Amino acid sequence: MRPMRSTKFLRTHERRRPAAVTTIAAAFVLAAAVLFQVTPMVMAAGWNGIEPLKSKRADVERLLGKPLPAQSGEADTLSFKVAGGTVMILFVDAKFVAAKRLQPALEGTVLQVVLRHERATDTPETLGLLKNSSFAREDGQQGVVVFRNLKDGIYYTFINGQLKTSRFSPTADQLAGGQRR
Repeated sequence: MRPMRSTKFLRTHERRRPAAVTTIAAAFVLAAAVLFQVTPMVMAAGWNGIEPLKSKRADVERLLGKPLPAQSGEADTLSFKVAGGTVMILFVDAKFVAAKRLQPALEGTVLQVVLRHERATDTPETLGLLKNSSFAREDGQQGVVVFRNLKDGIYYTFINGQLKTSRFSPTADQLAGGQRR
């Protein structure tokens, strides 16, 4: 006959196991970061799989389909009809590459995604922007308020309290990382 183990010992041991596994995993991640000098990767916020300074024109057309007819003077811009409004995609051109001293390979990538909301019901309150310290508020004229998050590259424009545009842009860190060495 086997001796019975104390159920109190088993319960205490089972409670310690998840904590020990978590501690060991954290130690491995920390050791790898120190050993390989890993730095956190900075990414701008994207929209529907389109990422600034990463996605190309072909990626955009694959995801959104055929663009609306181009307006005159919009060679580096594509517009699409989407649910709730339109989206305009601006691309990095040679002038921007030269002005920002970016790597030439970034030419042709997405610079900015601009959503134009036709009948959005979102307000700064419903999006939680008033209490979110990541967003800076900028009051303009005639009821225009812009909330900017430079760290993530997100900008919301409200007119008379209603959301009119959402913009997704590269972060300052992303632009600095894309500069020629």
